[in-house]
Amino acid sequence: MQPVNDRPEWKELEQHAQVMKQQHLFDLFQADADRSERFSLDLGDMLVDFSRQLISGDTFGKLMALARAMDVEGARDQMMVGEKINLTEDRAVLHTALRGGPDEVIEVGGEDIMPDVRASLERMRSFTNSVRTGEWLGFRGDAITDVVNIGIGGSDLGPKMVYDALQDTADNRLKVHFVSNVDGAQITRVLRELDPATTLFVVASKTFGTKETMINARTAKAWVMAAAGNKEAVARHFVATTAAPDKAADFGIAEANVFESWDWVGGRFSLWSAIGLPIALAFGFDRFDELLAGARNMDQHFRARPLAENAPVILALLGIWNTNFLGAKSQALLPYDQALHLFPAYMQQAEMESNGKSVSRNGRAVQYDTCPIIWGATGINGQHAFYQLLHQGSQIIPCDFIVSAKPQVACEGHHEYLLANYFAQVHALAMGNTEEQIRADLQTKGFAEDRIEALLPHKIHDGNRPSTCLLLKELNAYSLGKLIALYEHKIFVQGVIWQICSFDQWGVELGKVLADDIMPRLTEPKTASGNKSELDRFMRFLAAPESAH
Repeated sequence: MQPVNDRPEWKELEQHAQVMKQQHLFDLFQADADRSERFSLDLGDMLVDFSRQLISGDTFGKLMALARAMDVEGARDQMMVGEKINLTEDRAVLHTALRGGPDEVIEVGGEDIMPDVRASLERMRSFTNSVRTGEWLGFRGDAITDVVNIGIGGSDLGPKMVYDALQDTADNRLKVHFVSNVDGAQITRVLRELDPATTLFVVASKTFGTKETMINARTAKAWVMAAAGNKEAVARHFVATTAAPDKAADFGIAEANVFESWDWVGGRFSLWSAIGLPIALAFGFDRFDELLAGARNMDQHFRARPLAENAPVILALLGIWNTNFLGAKSQALLPYDQALHLFPAYMQQAEMESNGKSVSRNGRAVQYDTCPIIWGATGINGQHAFYQLLHQGSQIIPCDFIVSAKPQVACEGHHEYLLANYFAQVHALAMGNTEEQIRADLQTKGFAEDRIEALLPHKIHDGNRPSTCLLLKELNAYSLGKLIALYEHKIFVQGVIWQICSFDQWGVELGKVLADDIMPRLTEPKTASGNKSELDRFMRFLAAPESAH
């Protein structure tokens, strides 16, 4: 396998980057009145405007040549039909199958998996309806009022992000809560507000052995049993999403209440499966179906559109351009809708766990940067926190701005001011200001010349800071599904070009193994082994009497 950075297309981009580094976005817009039209995609309910990226038509063509050279289209087709592209775990990668069409056929190991997918969705629909209509009763004969999702990673963050994003559209039949941290403070705070007789727990763990999840699940189980006075209540208050139904049965969960998980779905791409039960319970299965439909629309776009008109491909290539050729080390995601405040954290996990790799598919160390640091927060809050760095810091940080044209909640004057800030920040980052503009402004305000000279270097914004703008007509289940799938496919394309395995996560395993070794030393100090120098120091510190201050 020829390393991507040895290919002529990569070398051409390296040379071309030296030219583009001398350009400024202000001049590029001045020279091309149609730039915003040429470098944007209208997807109907979503506009992707990348005209404020530091690219030219020549840049765009060279990036497309790189994508073709790396056979992005071939890799995409391999994923979609179920080939085992997760090489290190010898698995297919088929989260797209979870939102597949009614007549779609996808085979894994010679068997069509779609009947099982459709059957799982129907079970979700039936279960969701029984809980939401009050047919499902707890141990005391009461209807369920609250749902607690117990999971971690993709089994927590995906459903939680979607629940938060759509919360203002809920009918409030059920309140949904999320527990992921093994710190007992979180589950204690959740449970003390709830009634065990009207609470349903969803335990989400593919192996039903994830330590953090199972510790929290056992705490919840003890809470329910203490209130009910018997272990039979577990079957009325716990359901599971897992690939280990025997372990769920040992826990006390009835076989009928176990929803299937498949090894061809990675946790960070699993909200489309029964991992999305909290979403369906909160909003109804029809709304969950709309989420799937939006993602399916983006799947179809990704699969059908040519590279130069393909939104995930373009986002991926722009990220590679900024990271590998312009030297950016991080990427900011800046939603202006409050409903999307967890979206940066969700995509941080999806992207950094997928592409945070330094070894290529053939097992050799890569000689180029891969995944940048993904971070962000709601833009309107960020303006009063970290935008100073974005505008005038010594690092150039590419940004994705996300906003909806129509507010989820109408409140006079609010959304208009939100949009004004969105467009102002995008413009300021790209265009900046000049010494002449600042001088004229300060003179108009009556500043003395010596004071103007002192202030000038502090008030100059160089601009030329790249961004992509994603404008949604409206944030709803359909458009959210479409947005999430857009980023999922962007991550995939970048992994293909960087020649890395995007669908494993061996980097998190070592810490888990060490924690298992250390745990007995904390609970049974005399018999356990571990990192004795650090642990002994900790145990002595814990046992020592508090000193007076």
